[in-house]
Amino acid sequence: MSAKKVTKYDLVEAVYKDTNYERKMVQDVADHLLDEIKQSLGNGNTIELRGFGTFEPRLRKGRSRARNPKTGEDISSVAPHYVAVFRSGQDLKKNLMSLAVQS
Repeated sequence: MSAKKVTKYDLVEAVYKDTNYERKMVQDVADHLLDEIKQSLGNGNTIELRGFGTFEPRLRKGRSRARNPKTGEDISSVAPHYVAVFRSGQDLKKNLMSLAVQS
């Protein structure tokens, strides 16, 4: 099975076609939602979307030695930094399980 990459544009188009809202309004709501998620994560907040999943900032420890995988160049050190982590909710897990059964 070949999975298709779905972009933000594809999601906006799908919502636009399924609703009576204007395309520009759907685009604006999607942009505002993503901006709010980024801002909330940047403030250290956890975002819980019931049935879908949870986004949370997580601290990754630094390293004294690292290597750039693209160039192979050694990097002297990598400071501790935050990354966004996603954990899927139960409904999403069920959806993905049904995908595995179809394969």
